[in-house]
Amino acid sequence: MTSPRVLFAGTPEFALASLRALVDSGAKPVTVLTQPDRPAGRGKKLTQSPVKQFAIESGIQVLQPASLRNPEAVAELRTLSPDILIVAAYGLILPQEVLDIPTHGCLNVHASLLPRWRGAAPIQAAILNGDPATGISLMAMTAGLDCGPVYVMEALSIGDDETAGELHDRLAELGGTQLVRSLDDIVNGKLVAVEQDESLATYAPKIKTQDARIDWHRPASELQRLVRAYNPVPGAWFDLDGQRIKCWQVSCTGARAGTVSDEPGKIISSGRSGLVVACGAGGLILESVQRPGKRPVTGEELSTAMDLAGKVLTAPS
Repeated sequence: MTSPRVLFAGTPEFALASLRALVDSGAKPVTVLTQPDRPAGRGKKLTQSPVKQFAIESGIQVLQPASLRNPEAVAELRTLSPDILIVAAYGLILPQEVLDIPTHGCLNVHASLLPRWRGAAPIQAAILNGDPATGISLMAMTAGLDCGPVYVMEALSIGDDETAGELHDRLAELGGTQLVRSLDDIVNGKLVAVEQDESLATYAPKIKTQDARIDWHRPASELQRLVRAYNPVPGAWFDLDGQRIKCWQVSCTGARAGTVSDEPGKIISSGRSGLVVACGAGGLILESVQRPGKRPVTGEELSTAMDLAGKVLTAPS
């Protein structure tokens, strides 16, 4: 069989790994769909997505419709006569009339072991909930949210101290590898998609900045996962003297290093011995923190820069 005519839809770094794998394997897409250029950085300069940059460098046609519900955009996709549309973190909804265009349907590279963690933030959700493993699912797309039948899944263990950024990179590479390994068998009908068990479905909604605030009444073990899950985006945070302090790396003490009367959020140790905060259960050692407009520093360095003795950290709603 000749190589399939592939369309690819994706936008961020996660999608780039799959696109690069396709190109390197010889399955170069005829066209790439990516979201319109967005303002980025302090200057809010219009910036191309990572997928668009790579597609241009690779000599691939790029389309950037603001919506796929536009009849003109749908008509243009039909003229491309694709065998399959591969989607990875595209960010736009594909209506049924688009799903129906490719001869062999639309294939999604999803960063979880479906049906667990459908939705926008599966990597963060897996860490937040203490999952020992996650993985990649290659799913036949339907009109619902990540509920289509799955062709293949591959699991990946989550490290005890692994951040969302680190796990993202490993999953992105695994997604590209699994995509290239399975694509021909999917198009040739050698792989049969299996329906998901709806009773096991869980959802990972889009992350809001408020989700990343540190509530010191929670156990230290939960907060350690929260810090990992929101590193690098949006960054876990707490309030100190009216400043929003980002928290990038923490560890748990074996037990609360203070008295039972220490209220959650109270700094119970600062200086060379480390910056330790009382939690609802146990204590949290702040190892890497960042004040607004400053570089990340250790907890000890923050203790030197600010008078922290006996203070209580808060995270206003």
